[in-house]
Amino acid sequence: LVERAKKELREGEEEGRRNVFISFAHEDIEEVNLLRGQAKNEKLPIEFNDWSVSVPIDSDRAPYIKQKISERIAQSSLTVVYLSDKTSKSKWVKWEIEETLRRGKQVIGVFAGKRQPRTLPAAISQSKIKCVPWSKLSETIERLD
Repeated sequence: LVERAKKELREGEEEGRRNVFISFAHEDIEEVNLLRGQAKNEKLPIEFNDWSVSVPIDSDRAPYIKQKISERIAQSSLTVVYLSDKTSKSKWVKWEIEETLRRGKQVIGVFAGKRQPRTLPAAISQSKIKCVPWSKLSETIERLD
């Protein structure tokens, strides 16, 4: 089963699709689900396989949650951080950004509309992570090394 999953990951990346982990504040789940839905629409230019945790992990234990999220980040080629006014308050988003960078992977910030939120997570600002409007996400992903 593990080998089959690894093969599917490689095939997806070979077809031009990226394996993406989406980091977000839980309060933004509806907007993130719209992004996920667009990625499934073959007529739109967004192409990625979503490796995010789509259902909350049923645990109060932070180490266990970190382990599960870390596994998903490891399976991804980059992390997309959905930015809103709520994002900077999320301790999990901060950790997910740091974990992605620790693994040597790329991070992109994405926001709805034409303007990014007034307050960005410190991990975004400190690491000088590129932030783009949702409408530019696909072309930004395509230009990554």
